[in-house]
Amino acid sequence: MLRGIREQPEEIPQPAPRQIFQERQRITGLPLYFQGYLSVRHSGCQEFRVYWTELRGTMLFFYDDKKAPTYSQKLDISSLTSATNVYPDENGSAQFILMLSNGELELKANTCECGKEWKGFLLTVTKLSVPLDESLLPGQLTRMHEVLEKEKKRRTTPNDCSSTSLNRKSPPSSTLTTMPACFYAVSRQEAIKMLEKNPACGNLILRPGSDSKNYAITIRHKLDPPCLKHYKVMSKGTSYIIELERQVSDQFPCWRFLSRCKKYHFTENQKRSQ
Repeated sequence: MLRGIREQPEEIPQPAPRQIFQERQRITGLPLYFQGYLSVRHSGCQEFRVYWTELRGTMLFFYDDKKAPTYSQKLDISSLTSATNVYPDENGSAQFILMLSNGELELKANTCECGKEWKGFLLTVTKLSVPLDESLLPGQLTRMHEVLEKEKKRRTTPNDCSSTSLNRKSPPSSTLTTMPACFYAVSRQEAIKMLEKNPACGNLILRPGSDSKNYAITIRHKLDPPCLKHYKVMSKGTSYIIELERQVSDQFPCWRFLSRCKKYHFTENQKRSQ
Protein backbone atom coordinates (compact mmCIF):
# COMPACT_ATOMS: atom_id res chain seq x y z
CA MET A 1 0.00 0.00 0.00
CA LEU A 2 1.33 3.42 -0.94
CA ARG A 3 0.93 5.89 1.91
CA GLY A 4 2.00 9.34 2.94
CA ILE A 5 2.20 12.59 0.98
CA ARG A 6 4.72 15.17 -0.02
CA GLU A 7 4.86 17.85 -2.70
CA GLN A 8 6.33 17.12 -6.09
CA PRO A 9 9.74 18.75 -6.67
CA GLU A 10 9.63 21.81 -8.88
CA GLU A 11 12.84 21.14 -10.82
CA ILE A 12 12.73 19.62 -14.28
CA PRO A 13 13.20 15.82 -13.98
CA GLN A 14 16.65 14.67 -15.07
CA PRO A 15 17.72 11.10 -15.82
CA ALA A 16 19.28 9.18 -12.95
CA PRO A 17 23.10 8.97 -12.92
CA ARG A 18 24.52 6.22 -15.09
CA GLN A 19 25.50 3.96 -12.18
CA ILE A 20 22.00 4.14 -10.70
CA PHE A 21 20.43 3.57 -14.11
CA GLN A 22 22.52 0.45 -14.61
CA GLU A 23 21.61 -0.88 -11.16
CA ARG A 24 17.91 -0.34 -11.81
CA GLN A 25 18.25 -2.05 -15.15
CA ARG A 26 19.91 -5.03 -13.47
CA ILE A 27 17.24 -5.25 -10.78
CA THR A 28 14.15 -4.83 -12.96
CA GLY A 29 15.40 -6.60 -16.10
CA LEU A 30 13.07 -4.43 -18.19
CA PRO A 31 13.72 -1.61 -20.70
CA LEU A 32 13.08 1.96 -19.55
CA TYR A 33 10.44 3.73 -21.65
CA PHE A 34 9.50 6.82 -19.63
CA GLN A 35 10.23 8.37 -16.25
CA GLY A 36 9.43 11.34 -14.03
CA TYR A 37 7.67 12.43 -10.87
CA LEU A 38 4.10 11.21 -10.28
CA SER A 39 1.76 11.54 -7.33
CA VAL A 40 0.09 8.19 -6.75
CA ARG A 41 -3.04 7.15 -4.87
CA HIS A 42 -4.45 3.62 -4.72
CA SER A 43 -8.09 2.73 -4.23
CA GLY A 44 -9.01 3.12 -0.56
CA CYS A 45 -6.17 5.55 0.20
CA GLN A 46 -6.96 9.12 1.23
CA GLU A 47 -3.71 10.81 0.28
CA PHE A 48 -1.40 10.97 -2.71
CA ARG A 49 2.28 10.15 -2.39
CA VAL A 50 4.98 11.44 -4.72
CA TYR A 51 7.34 8.94 -6.34
CA TRP A 52 10.03 9.07 -8.94
CA THR A 53 8.32 6.72 -11.37
CA GLU A 54 9.68 4.58 -14.18
CA LEU A 55 7.70 2.84 -16.89
CA ARG A 56 9.54 -0.35 -17.81
CA GLY A 57 7.78 -2.79 -20.10
CA THR A 58 4.25 -2.93 -18.69
CA MET A 59 5.42 -2.32 -15.13
CA LEU A 60 5.48 0.89 -13.10
CA PHE A 61 8.34 1.09 -10.60
CA PHE A 62 8.04 3.63 -7.78
CA TYR A 63 11.14 5.05 -6.09
CA ASP A 64 11.14 7.06 -2.86
CA ASP A 65 13.97 9.15 -4.27
CA LYS A 66 15.16 9.93 -7.77
CA LYS A 67 18.60 8.56 -6.91
CA ALA A 68 17.42 5.44 -5.07
CA PRO A 69 18.87 2.34 -6.78
CA THR A 70 15.99 0.08 -5.71
CA TYR A 71 12.26 0.58 -6.05
CA SER A 72 9.94 0.66 -3.04
CA GLN A 73 6.78 -0.37 -4.89
CA LYS A 74 5.89 -1.73 -8.30
CA LEU A 75 2.67 -2.26 -10.24
CA ASP A 76 1.82 -4.45 -13.19
CA ILE A 77 -0.41 -2.44 -15.55
CA SER A 78 -0.73 -5.10 -18.26
CA SER A 79 -4.39 -5.53 -17.22
CA LEU A 80 -5.19 -1.85 -17.94
CA THR A 81 -8.68 -1.60 -19.43
CA SER A 82 -8.96 2.17 -19.86
CA ALA A 83 -7.81 5.57 -18.59
CA THR A 84 -9.84 8.69 -17.89
CA ASN A 85 -9.19 12.02 -19.55
CA VAL A 86 -6.47 14.19 -18.04
CA TYR A 87 -8.06 17.02 -16.09
CA PRO A 88 -6.59 19.84 -13.96
CA ASP A 89 -7.23 19.95 -10.23
CA GLU A 90 -7.58 22.97 -7.95
CA ASN A 91 -3.78 23.21 -7.57
CA GLY A 92 -3.06 23.26 -11.29
CA SER A 93 -1.78 19.66 -11.42
CA ALA A 94 -3.03 17.20 -14.03
CA GLN A 95 -4.90 14.17 -12.76
CA PHE A 96 -6.15 10.98 -14.42
CA ILE A 97 -7.22 7.49 -13.36
CA LEU A 98 -6.06 4.11 -14.63
CA MET A 99 -8.78 1.45 -14.68
CA LEU A 100 -7.17 -1.90 -13.90
CA SER A 101 -8.79 -5.32 -13.61
CA ASN A 102 -8.05 -5.37 -9.87
CA GLY A 103 -8.90 -1.74 -9.04
CA GLU A 104 -8.15 1.87 -9.85
CA LEU A 105 -4.96 3.91 -9.62
CA GLU A 106 -5.07 7.70 -9.48
CA LEU A 107 -2.08 9.52 -10.94
CA LYS A 108 -1.20 13.19 -10.80
CA ALA A 109 1.45 15.03 -12.84
CA ASN A 110 2.76 18.58 -12.49
CA THR A 111 1.19 19.83 -15.74
CA CYS A 112 -1.50 18.78 -18.22
CA GLU A 113 1.13 18.27 -20.92
CA CYS A 114 3.09 15.95 -18.64
CA GLY A 115 -0.08 14.10 -17.63
CA LYS A 116 -1.10 13.53 -21.25
CA GLU A 117 2.40 12.33 -22.09
CA TRP A 118 2.33 9.82 -19.23
CA LYS A 119 -1.11 8.61 -20.27
CA GLY A 120 0.05 8.26 -23.87
CA PHE A 121 3.03 6.07 -22.98
CA LEU A 122 0.95 3.94 -20.59
CA LEU A 123 -1.67 3.27 -23.26
CA THR A 124 1.00 2.61 -25.88
CA VAL A 125 2.67 -0.23 -23.97
CA THR A 126 -0.54 -1.82 -22.68
CA LYS A 127 -2.69 -1.54 -25.82
CA LEU A 128 0.23 -1.90 -28.27
CA SER A 129 -0.92 1.12 -30.23
CA VAL A 130 -0.20 4.84 -30.05
CA PRO A 131 -3.32 6.71 -28.83
CA LEU A 132 -5.00 9.21 -31.12
CA ASP A 133 -4.61 12.45 -29.17
CA GLU A 134 -4.40 15.71 -31.10
CA SER A 135 -2.86 17.46 -28.09
CA LEU A 136 0.29 15.29 -28.24
CA LEU A 137 3.24 16.97 -29.93
CA PRO A 138 4.99 15.42 -32.96
CA GLY A 139 8.10 14.68 -30.91
CA GLN A 140 6.05 12.91 -28.24
CA LEU A 141 4.25 10.82 -30.85
CA THR A 142 7.56 9.85 -32.43
CA ARG A 143 8.90 8.62 -29.09
CA MET A 144 5.72 6.66 -28.46
CA HIS A 145 6.03 4.94 -31.83
CA GLU A 146 9.64 4.06 -30.96
CA VAL A 147 8.53 2.63 -27.60
CA LEU A 148 5.75 0.70 -29.35
CA GLU A 149 8.25 -1.08 -31.60
CA LYS A 150 10.54 -1.83 -28.64
CA GLU A 151 7.67 -3.27 -26.62
CA LYS A 152 6.48 -5.45 -29.51
CA LYS A 153 10.01 -6.78 -29.92
CA ARG A 154 10.39 -7.34 -26.16
CA ARG A 155 7.28 -9.50 -26.04
CA THR A 156 8.49 -11.80 -28.77
CA THR A 157 12.18 -12.02 -27.84
CA PRO A 158 13.51 -14.31 -25.10
CA ASN A 159 15.20 -12.42 -22.29
CA ASP A 160 18.90 -12.94 -21.55
CA CYS A 161 18.79 -13.06 -17.80
CA SER A 162 22.40 -13.89 -17.09
CA SER A 163 23.03 -10.40 -15.75
CA THR A 164 19.52 -9.72 -14.52
CA SER A 165 18.17 -10.04 -11.01
CA LEU A 166 14.48 -10.45 -10.37
CA ASN A 167 14.53 -8.48 -7.15
CA ARG A 168 16.62 -6.10 -5.08
CA LYS A 169 18.81 -9.01 -4.05
CA SER A 170 20.18 -11.90 -6.06
CA PRO A 171 18.03 -15.05 -6.32
CA PRO A 172 18.28 -17.22 -3.18
CA SER A 173 20.26 -19.95 -4.91
CA SER A 174 23.85 -19.07 -5.76
CA THR A 175 23.85 -21.95 -8.25
CA LEU A 176 21.42 -20.11 -10.52
CA THR A 177 23.73 -18.89 -13.27
CA THR A 178 21.96 -19.85 -16.50
CA MET A 179 18.28 -19.73 -17.32
CA PRO A 180 16.57 -22.06 -19.81
CA ALA A 181 15.15 -20.86 -23.12
CA CYS A 182 11.62 -21.01 -21.73
CA PHE A 183 12.32 -18.13 -19.31
CA TYR A 184 10.71 -14.80 -20.17
CA ALA A 185 10.71 -11.71 -17.92
CA VAL A 186 6.98 -11.16 -18.42
CA SER A 187 3.95 -10.81 -16.20
CA ARG A 188 1.26 -13.44 -15.69
CA GLN A 189 -1.07 -11.76 -18.20
CA GLU A 190 1.69 -11.46 -20.79
CA ALA A 191 2.57 -15.13 -20.37
CA ILE A 192 -1.07 -16.09 -20.99
CA LYS A 193 -1.20 -14.03 -24.18
CA MET A 194 2.08 -15.50 -25.47
CA LEU A 195 0.93 -19.10 -24.95
CA GLU A 196 -2.50 -18.47 -26.45
CA LYS A 197 -1.15 -16.70 -29.54
CA ASN A 198 1.76 -19.08 -30.17
CA PRO A 199 0.62 -22.64 -29.34
CA ALA A 200 3.07 -24.12 -31.87
CA CYS A 201 6.04 -22.60 -30.03
CA GLY A 202 5.51 -24.51 -26.79
CA ASN A 203 3.16 -24.72 -23.83
CA LEU A 204 5.31 -23.62 -20.85
CA ILE A 205 6.78 -20.31 -19.71
CA LEU A 206 9.02 -19.82 -16.70
CA ARG A 207 8.67 -16.24 -15.46
CA PRO A 208 9.30 -14.02 -12.42
CA GLY A 209 6.88 -14.61 -9.55
CA SER A 210 4.45 -11.94 -8.43
CA ASP A 211 6.56 -11.33 -5.30
CA SER A 212 9.68 -10.78 -7.45
CA LYS A 213 11.62 -13.07 -5.10
CA ASN A 214 10.81 -16.43 -6.63
CA TYR A 215 9.52 -17.77 -9.92
CA ALA A 216 6.29 -18.99 -11.45
CA ILE A 217 5.35 -21.34 -14.28
CA THR A 218 2.47 -20.77 -16.66
CA ILE A 219 1.40 -23.88 -18.57
CA ARG A 220 -1.13 -24.31 -21.34
CA HIS A 221 -2.46 -27.83 -20.95
CA LYS A 222 -3.26 -29.40 -24.32
CA LEU A 223 -6.71 -30.58 -23.37
CA ASP A 224 -10.09 -30.12 -25.05
CA PRO A 225 -10.58 -27.24 -24.54
CA PRO A 226 -7.04 -26.01 -23.68
CA CYS A 227 -6.52 -25.11 -20.01
CA LEU A 228 -4.12 -22.53 -18.56
CA LYS A 229 -2.64 -23.01 -15.10
CA HIS A 230 -0.09 -21.19 -12.97
CA TYR A 231 2.26 -22.68 -10.38
CA LYS A 232 4.58 -21.07 -7.86
CA VAL A 233 8.25 -22.06 -7.83
CA MET A 234 9.55 -21.39 -4.33
CA SER A 235 13.17 -21.36 -3.21
CA LYS A 236 14.17 -23.58 -0.29
CA GLY A 237 17.86 -23.43 0.52
CA THR A 238 19.68 -24.54 -2.61
CA SER A 239 16.57 -26.24 -3.99
CA TYR A 240 13.42 -25.05 -5.70
CA ILE A 241 9.94 -26.46 -5.06
CA ILE A 242 7.08 -26.22 -7.52
CA GLU A 243 3.67 -26.12 -5.85
CA LEU A 244 1.71 -28.75 -7.78
CA GLU A 245 -0.93 -31.20 -6.60
CA ARG A 246 2.13 -32.91 -5.10
CA GLN A 247 5.42 -31.06 -4.70
CA VAL A 248 8.32 -31.61 -7.07
CA SER A 249 11.72 -30.35 -5.95
CA ASP A 250 15.23 -30.49 -7.31
CA GLN A 251 18.49 -28.62 -7.53
CA PHE A 252 19.10 -26.23 -10.36
CA PRO A 253 20.23 -26.01 -13.20
CA CYS A 254 16.77 -25.01 -14.36
CA TRP A 255 16.55 -27.34 -17.34
CA ARG A 256 16.84 -30.46 -15.14
CA PHE A 257 14.22 -29.13 -12.75
CA LEU A 258 11.83 -28.15 -15.54
CA SER A 259 12.35 -31.50 -17.21
CA ARG A 260 10.86 -33.17 -14.16
CA CYS A 261 7.99 -30.67 -14.14
CA LYS A 262 7.21 -31.33 -17.81
CA LYS A 263 7.28 -35.07 -17.20
CA TYR A 264 4.85 -34.62 -14.31
CA HIS A 265 2.43 -32.54 -16.38
CA PHE A 266 2.62 -34.93 -19.32
CA THR A 267 1.62 -37.79 -17.00
CA GLU A 268 -1.21 -35.77 -15.47
CA ASN A 269 -2.54 -34.75 -18.89
CA GLN A 270 -2.50 -38.37 -20.01
CA LYS A 271 -4.60 -39.29 -16.98
CA ARG A 272 -7.12 -36.51 -17.63
CA SER A 273 -7.51 -37.36 -21.29
CA GLN A 274 -8.26 -41.03 -20.58
